[in-house]
Amino acid sequence: MPTKSADTKAKSSEATGDNADAQERKLTLLVIEDDENISTAIREYFTRAGYEVRTAEDGVAGVEAALNERPDAVVLDLMLPKMDGLAVCRELRDKVPQLPILMLTAKDDVVDKVLGLEMGADDYITKPFSLRELEARLKSVLRRVQAASRAETAGDEAPVVRGKLRIDPAKREVTVGDRLVELTPKEFELLRLFASNPGRVFPRKYLLEKIWDYSYEGYDRTIDSHINRLRAKIEDNPENPQMVLTVWGIGYKFSDDQR
Repeated sequence: MPTKSADTKAKSSEATGDNADAQERKLTLLVIEDDENISTAIREYFTRAGYEVRTAEDGVAGVEAALNERPDAVVLDLMLPKMDGLAVCRELRDKVPQLPILMLTAKDDVVDKVLGLEMGADDYITKPFSLRELEARLKSVLRRVQAASRAETAGDEAPVVRGKLRIDPAKREVTVGDRLVELTPKEFELLRLFASNPGRVFPRKYLLEKIWDYSYEGYDRTIDSHINRLRAKIEDNPENPQMVLTVWGIGYKFSDDQR
């Protein structure tokens, strides 16, 4: 029978091991926010919640930190010095397509929110906000990314082939003929949903709730913008699409002819 001292050491060792495992699983959050009070509050809250939090006070420093440190997620303010949040989001989407981005905006303006989503933000939250709501939104975004990552790791989902279009969910790769197409996470999910269900009509409201996992009432323009960019990448002539088709007054569908 182990002595009390040995038992204590064993428990201590187990606790140390558990802590080490927890630290290994710690997610890194980059907060790009020029308001020191907000940045500090987010850093303290998420640090207590088990995240490793880094901060940047302007857009240029934020892009540099995101590209150099590769965080698990970014909380991005819309109004920033040196480089605004929309420009930051656009650059990060171009260079790190899979990086989860949650945008903060002080304006209760649908245009700003839609622009943020069009630039590639995964979600947004309007100031003032509760830190619990921010955490819930962030967890929702991370769950979607992790689910996609698990599917990629499993590698057991068969590629979707429609004509010259090939979608490989395991590698998250899209090719049109011999051409590799770079898609943002939202564009990829939209295309995979369409191509997996040729002929099925998807209303805009369904697409918003399905792809964004959130109800963006009145934000039909967001879907239209993503479809336009998707067509520009995969169609021979985006003005006369042959794959992703518009169903007037309802939404979109993938052509029955692409089989």
